[in-house]
Parts: sequence; structure tokens; C-alpha cells
Amino acid sequence: MEDILAIILIFGGLSAFMLSISPVGRAIADRIRSGDAGSKEGVAELREAQLAILEELDQLRRELIEVQERVDFAERLLAQRDDVPRLPNDRDVAS
Repeated sequence: MEDILAIILIFGGLSAFMLSISPVGRAIADRIRSGDAGSKEGVAELREAQLAILEELDQLRRELIEVQERVDFAERLLAQRDDVPRLPNDRDVAS
């Protein structure tokens, strides 16, 4: 039991040390030190980005609806083309 505990402490300590010197660890530490959830400027920038993404999403939806209408129209044209009687081919006449 003591061997397992020693191994866990060694690997856990090594992992914690590696995290503390990594960029992710530094970012976490800076966030803890500042105690700030986010500046007003940062929140405003995120809100603007969110609105831009939502606007672009609406545009993509409109374009998708237009493409679906075009596909439906093309399918109707192809279906009507199959219903039109055709003249016999030269092969049909020769037989």
C-alpha cells in the first residue's frame, strides 16, 4: 500500500510541476492572481464576436434555404422531363 502511495505522490507531484511551468499553468495562475473574471472590454469584445457569428449564421441559413429551393426546382424540372413523351429513336424504328 505504501508503494502505491509513493508512486501516486511521485507522479502527481511531477504532473503538478509540469503543469505549473506550462503555458496553461501560467495562464491559470495569472487568472487566479488577478481575481478578475474578465474585463469589461473583454466582455464587450466577446459580445461583438458573438453577434457577428450569429449574423453570419443567419446569413448561412438564408443561403441554405435558397439552395434547397433551387434543388427542389431542379428536381421538379427533371421529374417533368421524364413525363414528356419522346419520339422514337432510329433504333426503335428499325426494329
